[in-house]
Amino acid sequence: MLQIDSLTETLSVLDRGGIILFPTDTVWSIGCDACNPKAVEKLYALKRQVQKKPFILLADSIEMVGEYVEHIHPRIDTLLSLHRRPLTVVYEQARNLPPNLVPQDGSIAFRVPQDIYCKDLIQQYKKPIVVSSANICNQPFPRSFGSVSSEVIQGVDYVVPNLRRKNLTTEPSVIVRLSPKGELNFLRE
Repeated sequence: MLQIDSLTETLSVLDRGGIILFPTDTVWSIGCDACNPKAVEKLYALKRQVQKKPFILLADSIEMVGEYVEHIHPRIDTLLSLHRRPLTVVYEQARNLPPNLVPQDGSIAFRVPQDIYCKDLIQQYKKPIVVSSANICNQPFPRSFGSVSSEVIQGVDYVVPNLRRKNLTTEPSVIVRLSPKGELNFLRE
């Protein structure tokens, strides 16, 4: 059962353009509203990451992804349903997103998490959430909450209470890009 208070507070922080620290279906992550350019700017600053270096967005469904990309290849639905590990897909043409979130090539990466808390959060928020591992750029990603640096913890606006995460893999997601010809290119396995 979800802790409703933490979900309500998390939604409030996202609405205000804040950054949250929370467990996803892969690793502990920091995140913000994908449609708020000021929140995205804050995330880049906290990560000390060069702007337009790609982030991953979490969506609650392939239908939500479709609101932010020009085309979804028919094979993606099948791929998402069959893949065992969390899977991030890079789509060719982003839309309806702030310019500071979209790389120069116009692509954008989305993952539909299986984690119940993440899915509920995104469904309640009704918009995608930008996520990145909860570390400073070029530092190791945290494999547990205990390995998240104090700099990151102090830099976020809200830390989601540590719900017991049985399905936290502690590994980043697999990343694939579907070529215009429908071929899968694995960018991270």
